[in-house]
Amino acid sequence: MVLCLIALCKQDINAQAGFSHEIGVITGPVALYSDYGIRGNSETNVGNTTIGFGIVHYLNFSYRADCNCYTRDTYFNDHFKLRNELNYHKTQLQHYGPLVEPDETSLFSDQLRAVSGSTRIIEIGSQIEYFPLSIRDFAAHSYSFAPFVSFGVHYVNFDPEISSSLAPDGNLNTPFASPPKYINAYQQEGDSTWGVLWSIGVRYKLNDYADLMLDSRWTYYFSDWVDGLNPSFENNGTTPVPENKANDWMYWLNLGYIYYLD
Repeated sequence: MVLCLIALCKQDINAQAGFSHEIGVITGPVALYSDYGIRGNSETNVGNTTIGFGIVHYLNFSYRADCNCYTRDTYFNDHFKLRNELNYHKTQLQHYGPLVEPDETSLFSDQLRAVSGSTRIIEIGSQIEYFPLSIRDFAAHSYSFAPFVSFGVHYVNFDPEISSSLAPDGNLNTPFASPPKYINAYQQEGDSTWGVLWSIGVRYKLNDYADLMLDSRWTYYFSDWVDGLNPSFENNGTTPVPENKANDWMYWLNLGYIYYLD
């Protein structure tokens, strides 16, 4: 996948020495938007969060590492970078919102409160970053901040776990233990999918060799099984489940440290 993205951005520069490298680490809060809780509920969005970690690598087309000199001055070289990364996050999941408030005493609310789970997600992939301001000028300290936007694709491996405390073995297919919409609508097995991501962020120049980065990212997964739940209908299969209008997706606000390699 990385090679495909590089091919799309191919320049008539030396493939071995026509760029330089940057490496870094990122971390920050991750919110997983899934089939737990109520769609659009702030308590759900805040409750089902975790901390994500990542390792990033950049191809910087504006600078040549072999000669410690700038590359040919083109718009692409001065405004785009290719970012490759490996990310990890694991989220503990449960239902939040008005349906599970303490004053809700119905069997349905009890069943929702009893359902809990987690999912471990590992992502690897690439994205192209666009810097409206000159990358060369930023490297030369002409300004301290360099905003950017990005778009990319990740390969995603996920491993969900889910159970109900109302069932002795945690099995959601036990009618008393879980709402009917979860019967035969969950999985415990790991699987893989793809995700498309877009972000907006900014870099702050620390010195000649290091930047701080703040990145606000959204990732849409091409699967609704990432959290282990995929309810389709309720009321005997006639009413679409409100929280299941889209596949699972994720928001990540991450802070990073980026180091420029010679």
